[in-house]
Order: sequence, then C-alpha cells, then structure tokens
Amino acid sequence: MATVVSSRGLSPKQRKTVAGGAIGTLIEYYDYYLYGLASAAVFPAVFFSSNDPLIAQLSSFATFAVGFFLRPIGGIIWGIIGDRVGRKVVLMSTVVGMGLATTGIGLIPPDAMIGIAAPLLLLFFRLLQGFFVGGEMGGAATMVVEAAPRGKRGLYGAFLISGAGIANVASGGFMAALGLTPDSWFLTWGWRIPFVLSIVLAIAAVLLRRQLEESDEFVQTQSLHIAATGKKPNPLKEAVRHPKNAILGILIGLPQSIAGYVVLTYGLAFMVSDKDLPAWMGFAGTMIVGLLQIVVAPLWGAISDRIGRRTVYIIGCLGFAAMVYPAFMMFSTGNLWLIWLGQILGFVVFGVAMQATLATMLAEMFDPEARTTGVNLGYQLSNTLGGGLAPLICTALVAAAGGAFWPVVIYAAVIAVLGVVATLLASVLPDVEGSDRLHALPGTETVKVGS
Repeated sequence: MATVVSSRGLSPKQRKTVAGGAIGTLIEYYDYYLYGLASAAVFPAVFFSSNDPLIAQLSSFATFAVGFFLRPIGGIIWGIIGDRVGRKVVLMSTVVGMGLATTGIGLIPPDAMIGIAAPLLLLFFRLLQGFFVGGEMGGAATMVVEAAPRGKRGLYGAFLISGAGIANVASGGFMAALGLTPDSWFLTWGWRIPFVLSIVLAIAAVLLRRQLEESDEFVQTQSLHIAATGKKPNPLKEAVRHPKNAILGILIGLPQSIAGYVVLTYGLAFMVSDKDLPAWMGFAGTMIVGLLQIVVAPLWGAISDRIGRRTVYIIGCLGFAAMVYPAFMMFSTGNLWLIWLGQILGFVVFGVAMQATLATMLAEMFDPEARTTGVNLGYQLSNTLGGGLAPLICTALVAAAGGAFWPVVIYAAVIAVLGVVATLLASVLPDVEGSDRLHALPGTETVKVGS
C-alpha cells in the first residue's frame, strides 16, 4: 500500500525519504568525483612522484579503478542486509563508512615522506571507500522509488542525481578554488581540505537519515512472504531467480557508468597531461556541470514519467555517444569557454539523462524482496566494469594512438549501443496503479503481477 499523498504534494514521510536518499548520493558522488579529479591532477605528483609521468598517471588511475572492485561485493552484502533487515540500517552504515574512508585519504602523507606506504594506504582507503559506496545507491534508490507517488517515480528518483549535481559543485568548486593557490601549497595541503570535509557531510547525513522509515511496500512484502513460507526471503536468490533482468541490469548501466568518467575525469587528464592546460579549468567546468545537473536531472526524470524510462535512457545513450567527439575537439582547443561547453555537451545534456533514469528503472526491474540487491548488482557491477576502468582504458587507448582521441569515441559508441540493446530487452514494471510486481511472490497465489 502506498503512502497517502496530500493534494499539496509529498507527505512528510516521503519528503524525509527523498532528502535522506539524496544526501547519501551527494556523499557517494562527492567522494568519487573528488577522487577522480585528484587522481587526474594531484595523486600522480603526490603518491607516484618517482615514476615517469605517463606511468604515474596510469598508476593513479589504477587506484581509481581498484576502488570499484569492492563495489559489487559491498553491493551484494549491503543489498542482502537492506532487503532482509531494512534499508535504513544500510543507509546509516554506508554514509559513515564513506565519510571515514574519504577523510582517511586526505590524511595520507606523500610518498616523499613515507615511501611505498603512501600508495598502499591510498589503495586501502580506496578499497574501503568502494565497499561502502557499493551499498549506497541500491538502498537510496529503493527507498525513494517505493516512497514516491504513482506516476512520479522518475521525478523523485532523479532527485538522487540532483544530489550528485551538488556533489559535482562541491568537489569541482573546492578543487578549482584551491587549484588557484600556489602549486606547492596545493599539492602539499590544499587538495586535502575537501577530502577531510567529507566527515562533516557524513555527520549531516546520519542526522537526517536517523528519521527515515521503511516503506509500506517493503514491510508488507516481508509479512506476506513470512506468512506464506514461514521465513524471510533470500534477496540474492530472488534477484537471480529470474536471471534476465539481473544480467541486463549490468549491461544497461554501462553507458551511464562511463559517461562522467570519460568526459569529466579522463577529459581532465587529457587537458592537463596531453594539452598542458591548468587543472583549474577542468575543475571549474566540473562545478558548472554540477550546477546544471541539479536542474537537468529532475527535468529528465519528469520526462521519463511521461514518455517512459526506456525511451529517455536510450536517448541518453545515443546522445552521449554522439557528443564525445565534439567534446574532445573542444578540449583540444585550450579555449576556456569551449572547454566548459564541451563538458556540458559531453555530459550534462545526455549523460545526465542516463543518470536521472537508471536507478529508477533498475528499481522497477526487481520486486520488493530483492530490489535493493538487484539495483546494487546492476549499478555496482556496471560501474566496476565500465566507470572504474574507463579512465585507465582511455589513457591507454590515447597513448596507443599517439595522442589521438578517436579510440575514445569508438569505445564510448560501442558501450552506448550495448546499453541500448539491453534496455530494449529488459522487463520494467509500469509505474501505474495495479502494477505491483513483475513476478508472483513465492508461495502466494493472490498477488497482482505487473506486465
């Protein structure tokens, strides 16, 4: 049974749920965008300073990629906890873990001071960061989608990505402002400030999320399953009991996962390393991208409520593939305004269309007893296989092509087409009254099944 919504909009419970979900997504993206920016422009000089510049850049992006390896493990563990014990427990735990891991990165001494221990500590905290991030999106998306009014799941699910936009503003803004300080101070102390501030965001998230309540849909599904079988459902078993969506969810997420990391993260490294441009240009562009993302994400979410999640996501896939080439052409000019325009065209217009609809669509691909686990499987595995490796792959492709970026364009296009095909094949629960489930609850015969 859905929570009753007044004529004025969301109920107090729904407002708390949306805000609680969005602040966690803010921290997730703040931590990951911040690490991405630092791995492109800071970590090669601070933690891999003894290496050749190209090797240092590859080593830095390798630690960026490794952080994604624990995301699926965290996603499965936290997903099972969320679907069996409750989503609130997961959302409280993940923000604390993310905040501590990111703050720890900001406190690591440079390799010039402690040698090999510096990159090893960086790797440890990055793995810890990935484990806790693995449980964040599934829990947040599930709670928000289950709390949203019928017919408006796309809009309210997209507010999670508005939180990601705020994260872009915060991470990019901090790094841009600090990047204008003298290089010696920035590389010694300045870059650390945004990392240490992550613990402040985590405390704010805990204070907000302590007021969250489990959705009526989750509570009733648990009760029905216990009444029918005498025990709680096994979330992982239920997620893969109908394996088509579990597999397609991973493929669907690939284009979304690489979009920001190709255009914003690798794009920054391309400008700094290959074109010898100051890093603050890219940092400032990331902040502009975030400001636009705050507004553009709900617009795409609302559009998806009208024309369908699949349609919007496919538009995002194809548009992103078409914009990679012009974006990198603009990065190559060295013109500040064209660089910013390239970041907007390359990510905001179509990349955000994918981001704004993916979590909601994944949530609609699984029934309540396996929803957190199912979302985490698709979201985190696609981010590991796609986003985590994207900067490393792009760096290697451009190096192999002698500095030309055309292999990056082909890479993005192939991933986008794969995402389109998977989206067309997936089963998605309609966001209308009477469509409660994709599959009958095990042990019951009376539950309505959505088409």
